[in-house]
Amino acid sequence: MALAFITCDGPENSTKEAPKPNVIIILTDQWRASSLGYNGNDQVKTPQLDSFAMEAVNFRNAVSVTPVCTPFRASMLTGKYPTSTGMFLNDLYLPAEELTMAEIYKEEGYATGYIGKWHLDGHGRYKFVAPERRQGFDYWKASECDHDHNKEHFYLNSDTTKRFWEGYSPFSMAASANEFIEERSKAEEPFLLVVSMTTPHFPHETALERYTDMYPADSLVLPYNVPEEKQEWARKELQGYYAHCTATDVAVGQIIDKIQDIGIFDSSIILFTSDHGEMMGAHGYRPWMKHQPYNESSNVPFLVSYPAKMTSKGATAEAPITTPDILPTLLSLSGITIPNCVEGYDLSGIVEDPTSGTERGALFMNICPFGMAFPDDEYRALKTANYTYVKTPAGSSMLFNDPVDPLQMHNLIDNPKMQEVKDKLDSELQAELARIGEDEIKPRTFYTTKFGYEGREQINTNYNTLHFYEVEDPNTPKHLKPICAN
Repeated sequence: MALAFITCDGPENSTKEAPKPNVIIILTDQWRASSLGYNGNDQVKTPQLDSFAMEAVNFRNAVSVTPVCTPFRASMLTGKYPTSTGMFLNDLYLPAEELTMAEIYKEEGYATGYIGKWHLDGHGRYKFVAPERRQGFDYWKASECDHDHNKEHFYLNSDTTKRFWEGYSPFSMAASANEFIEERSKAEEPFLLVVSMTTPHFPHETALERYTDMYPADSLVLPYNVPEEKQEWARKELQGYYAHCTATDVAVGQIIDKIQDIGIFDSSIILFTSDHGEMMGAHGYRPWMKHQPYNESSNVPFLVSYPAKMTSKGATAEAPITTPDILPTLLSLSGITIPNCVEGYDLSGIVEDPTSGTERGALFMNICPFGMAFPDDEYRALKTANYTYVKTPAGSSMLFNDPVDPLQMHNLIDNPKMQEVKDKLDSELQAELARIGEDEIKPRTFYTTKFGYEGREQINTNYNTLHFYEVEDPNTPKHLKPICAN
């Protein structure tokens, strides 16, 4: 964004007192929070991340702002909600006018790099992402979108030659990340690196055999919110899903080991998270489904480490966090002024004191379910340390007491004893919506019209991702006002 730092009163005013930390974001795809050992799952093997959790703060109540790939990624980079950016469907182009994470860090003298899945270009999943559409990332070893984990393509910097990761992509991505980290650690300027792995996203049958063999399907114990008619399918998919999780854990561990080995762990911010979760049969939803407000879909892993600012290694933060909060929190930890067009909250204080923030709520939403989720209601939701509250255009629809009912089997929305709690959560939800300019919960048609998406293929039950590998007409949000105005 060429004039971002003028229109946003942005980072040019930040202090220069202390050396800036390196920032490494390890992003995975479709990894739900409940499928990690450190979060209490005794079936899946994730020893590397379990070890990292002992050095980090675990935000147990982290939610994806919209539990789908593109909306999460746009929100993470802009610190804004999908209602503001128009990025609420997959395979959209994030407009160059948006002010993004890499642009802000570059202005502060950072080297920037991106490795892996992008999914913000909207020009076709197999196509070359032109440098001017990379939102400030200079080093580039990435693709728009590809889930062929054993033959996954990428493009290198400005070369339009399609290349392929060697073998299983998470391992090759980790090796490339380590090369970047080692090289950049020798330079005077700090760096921002995003490593965006495509696992454990389906297809699950492509998991490496040595990891699949660790999880015989008939030995897997399913949560009791998976109904009997979905259990056989869920076990089959869960075998490969857990195999991907364990293999990806190895790859993540290789990156963290490199950061430690070259001596920059203490001076670096490391974030591990995922764009959304996976229903895997829960509540009767098919495997592969995300989109939903249930924990399986919306609750994502979120570990952040920055020893220079942390007081409690291995602590669990009960305070909720949502995707737009990532950018302002990282900027604050980095000593960089937060542009006033960012909508998320600075939660760096919770990184420093994980016992704080338990009274807050985190807003998440799906303003236009699409594809396999098209028949489902659009919703807005509030996550707190104790409750998940969901509201649709028709009214309040879900209320769960999560510590008591973690599988969300008992909807308390019509329980008269919960009326006071419901009213309080509703008031907080409405206040959060008003803060970002949403005076009511509008139907999806309002947003598809506002952003010019009428007739787009995503907005029906016939959505087929195969149609988005080659795109002639990129899906770009139509904005009705300046994107980053004061």
